[in-house]
Amino acid sequence: MPDPAPHTEADILLIQRIIPHRYPFLLIDRVRDVVPFKGAVGIKNVTFNEPHFQGHFPAEPVMPGVLVIEAMAQTAAVVVGISLDVIDKPLLTYFMAIDGCKFRRKVSPGDVLELHVTVKRGGGKIWKFVGEARVDGQLAAQAEFTAMMDLKG
Repeated sequence: MPDPAPHTEADILLIQRIIPHRYPFLLIDRVRDVVPFKGAVGIKNVTFNEPHFQGHFPAEPVMPGVLVIEAMAQTAAVVVGISLDVIDKPLLTYFMAIDGCKFRRKVSPGDVLELHVTVKRGGGKIWKFVGEARVDGQLAAQAEFTAMMDLKG
């Protein structure tokens, strides 16, 4: 029997089978265009109902930049989970470094954040990624980041 086709997309149910994050810290809704060991595009539908908008900022809600970078990292963790076939296994992902991080545009309620993540180095415990967050084709943030993957159990 041939191997099943690799996942090229992850809906919210599959995302939750790969990464441990939950409300209010699960920051991606879908991941598409997954190419194992290469990259993917995460999708975050930004809504006013998110708890950080109560205080950041009441008169002009803006998604905190660190959460944009976290959403990139969650997208990267889904790529790793699919690449290493660790669906339904306890994969934890820890930031080790964030380099060259720049914020270029506000992210506000109503925006659809596209998180373009590319693997620079991976396959073992330490992975390195390049990420770009875009809204309507405009660059909102960019960073290179390194993470350690820890498979518990």
